[in-house]
Amino acid sequence: MFVATYPSPVGQIVMESDGEALTALRFGAEQPSMQQGKSGNGTIPHSMPTQAIAVFDEAIRWLDDYFAGKRTENAVMGAKTNGRITVRSKGTAFQQRVWQALLTIPYGETVSYGELARMVGCKSAQAVGQAVGANHVALLIPCHRVIAAHGKIGGYEYGVEIKKRLLEEENILQRCP
Repeated sequence: MFVATYPSPVGQIVMESDGEALTALRFGAEQPSMQQGKSGNGTIPHSMPTQAIAVFDEAIRWLDDYFAGKRTENAVMGAKTNGRITVRSKGTAFQQRVWQALLTIPYGETVSYGELARMVGCKSAQAVGQAVGANHVALLIPCHRVIAAHGKIGGYEYGVEIKKRLLEEENILQRCP
């Protein structure tokens, strides 16, 4: 596993890669333990293999564009397509189904946990909420776009304030009570 960081407008982002795909993206203050080098707005350790650096460079470009309001497409799970970031996230078959459904939520839009449950053919919004919370690739798999019933923001693994700021980035917040 390889680790790099990205200083976003909503807090430090820690990225992980298996060398071929992005395997995690989370908000936190963790720093890579290897010697630091700079690439874009992110920090990539010097001793990392070229292929892993390419994954992080791609993610940094995506994040730079996202926070500049220029990136509105979601990542893809599996094979890289049309310059999108390849994401490989481990989870149960049900979690994978929920995460794939998250990737269909367009930039600037939200769905409720109940709507997401219907999208994946599940009767339990709570089970869907647990799968959403188990997402290891925040932002790229847009779990922040799932809100509670009646348009309320609801919880978020990294705190409601970060979720609010991400929704502000996408001009969604003004539509949420």
